[in-house]
Amino acid sequence: MIDNHLQQGNKLNIDQRRIVWKRALDLNDRALRKVIVGLGGPMQGVPREDGFDITVASEIMAVLCLASDLKDLKLRLSRMVVAYNYDKQPVTVGDLGVEGALTLLLKEAVKPNLVQTIEHTPALIHGGPFANIAHGCNSVIATEAASKLADFVVTEAGFGADLGAEKFLNIKARTEGIDPSAVVIVATIRALKMHGGMKKTELVNEDVKALRDGFTNLKKHVETIASFGLPYVVAINRFITDTELETNTLKEMCENAGIPVALTEVWEKGGAGGVELAEKLLDVIEKSENTFAHLYDLSDSLEDKIKTIARQVYGADGVEFSPKAKKQLIDFEGFGWGVLPVCMAKTQYSLSDDPEKLGRPSGFTITVRELKPSVGAGFIVALTGEVMTMPGLPKLPAALNMDVDEEGNAVGLF
Repeated sequence: MIDNHLQQGNKLNIDQRRIVWKRALDLNDRALRKVIVGLGGPMQGVPREDGFDITVASEIMAVLCLASDLKDLKLRLSRMVVAYNYDKQPVTVGDLGVEGALTLLLKEAVKPNLVQTIEHTPALIHGGPFANIAHGCNSVIATEAASKLADFVVTEAGFGADLGAEKFLNIKARTEGIDPSAVVIVATIRALKMHGGMKKTELVNEDVKALRDGFTNLKKHVETIASFGLPYVVAINRFITDTELETNTLKEMCENAGIPVALTEVWEKGGAGGVELAEKLLDVIEKSENTFAHLYDLSDSLEDKIKTIARQVYGADGVEFSPKAKKQLIDFEGFGWGVLPVCMAKTQYSLSDDPEKLGRPSGFTITVRELKPSVGAGFIVALTGEVMTMPGLPKLPAALNMDVDEEGNAVGLF
């Protein structure tokens, strides 16, 4: 619709050099991060620079997950910023007049999916924004539906307390008016050993020293949740490669630090492996004080919100803004967007914006290179470090393990 508008006379005076809306594709392809469209002469459109985001990074996914109903969905879609005009003012989906068409396309997608687990229990699955490059939570509508059907609602926020949990508590909970009862911090021995300096290829081997060294990372996640005033439980997600010594060591370190902890073996035993965790969680909810509060006020400036997250959640010394980001801070405040919460786009591999800094790094600065308006979703995205909204494939893609055997069965998919 944007390119057609340019082709048909550009009534909105869109500056094709300042189009911020990207195409979306649901696969990893680094070659599509930057592309040129409209080549081939006057009948093929207006040549301009464009790019692709992975679908889960598109603002439409965030809008779908934060809308409270169909009416709210349409309103949020209309507010999405797609470009700036030659007067440097934002141009929205509503200006293009296509919010109705987008709502029509999403009128079934906005409904939560009721599915059956392998243990024949009901679950609601709806929405999939990544927590490293989006807000990382399922839909508001699914959460509200679940709250009307069950005494307790368990919902996931992607990755760690620095990403999914922070965004759930500062963005989704604020949007929906949720007051969480408690947080489960899922920890694996493999991850903690890697944060303790162990190579990924050696994680199947027992290494108590690496586990002890990596425990500092888990403690930071615990401290972050505690800073929100919420009760919590650490769930040790046990796998068959974890030894008894490692499991007991991690449990002992948690107990010595005063951290509520429970062993969970749902990966191997299903629901039966989660009973200890469920009982511990109910006990914590009943006995612990809940003083939940957001980390920042919406009246704080965008710059202050970013600095608060960087210092209190990541443990950074400060934040460095690129010249582009500094100008965007001024512009966005001028557009009235300063009252929105911030959604940090950051690597999931480290508490910092450098994926190589494992454990609990210190003495580092978070670099914000660019801001993106997600006004329809209701937040401002701050892109840090080298994080990309269109991922690329690794050196050894999963496709190399996929095949079809002699009987026609698919192999290597999981």
